[in-house]
Amino acid sequence: MKIKNLYIEEEILNNKRALKIEKKLKYENKIICKSYKEIFNPKNQNFRIQKNEPSIILATKKKNLILKAPKKFSIGLRENYYFSHMLNCIYDCNYCFLQGMFNSAHYVIFVNYEDFFLNIKDILNHKSGNTCFFSGYDCDSLALEDITGFMDFFLNKFIKLKNGILEIRSKSTNIKSIKKINPSNNIIPAFSLNPEHSIKSHEHNTPKLISRLNAIKELQNLGWNIGIRFDPFIWYGDLSEMSLFFKEIFSSVKKNKVHSVTIGNFRMANNYLKRMVKINPTDPYIFEKYMSRILPNTNENIMEPKMYKIKEKISEFVDKSRVFIN
Repeated sequence: MKIKNLYIEEEILNNKRALKIEKKLKYENKIICKSYKEIFNPKNQNFRIQKNEPSIILATKKKNLILKAPKKFSIGLRENYYFSHMLNCIYDCNYCFLQGMFNSAHYVIFVNYEDFFLNIKDILNHKSGNTCFFSGYDCDSLALEDITGFMDFFLNKFIKLKNGILEIRSKSTNIKSIKKINPSNNIIPAFSLNPEHSIKSHEHNTPKLISRLNAIKELQNLGWNIGIRFDPFIWYGDLSEMSLFFKEIFSSVKKNKVHSVTIGNFRMANNYLKRMVKINPTDPYIFEKYMSRILPNTNENIMEPKMYKIKEKISEFVDKSRVFIN
């Protein structure tokens, strides 16, 4: 991977994992910093401009490694947490909340993988039942795996935590790390899907729908149970066309090897959305979502009944108990 600037926190200059990642990168400048926040957090950065030429920052995460998931974010378990070994994503989905949440488009890779695992292990030691951990909230779980090697490290350890469930959420087809281990009921590779026209319009630089379906089929043929995520689901058309789309999806995969299906609509904090309008002023999709928040008689809650209709359609192919609205 070629970048212009590589930033490294001073305290990890001799860290073995940081050195290993550095060797995989081609860069013009190597810059030492005290904390990644010096580069990542300052205001008045332009996310869109940086997205065209992002830098990589190698750092350690010291606080809030594992966070409690929102109440309505679940695949059926009562206890849910999320974490990210990176900040930001190599893809460029125009609905992504990261461009509203972060000041910078640079990629931060936290190299203290062991601390993430130990934190999860500590949480599980205080829980009696199964607890779910969602990977890839502030990044894509697999897209930069060839550089980070996070899943190569993490899966071999997590697979031994019998009361833990790990969801690996991704749009990537880079499934090499998953194929290295035997299928396990406590690890769920989960793929975000949308119709191809929505992918072309909104999910820039991501794999095509057919490529994601092929990755799902490859893992299912190896024995893996797969999560399917229509989240956010971006649809243009009527319910009959939608039914044909779901028929295409579920006729392409093994329905008995689908762990769960989630459905979600566009959801974002108002302050993130305001920032996104400023940095994407010509994006009609973002502008439409922004206007729906500020105009009278337009309430995004009208999407909720649609979500239940979508759930009914999907339940024609997968048992309703495995379909969740987030």
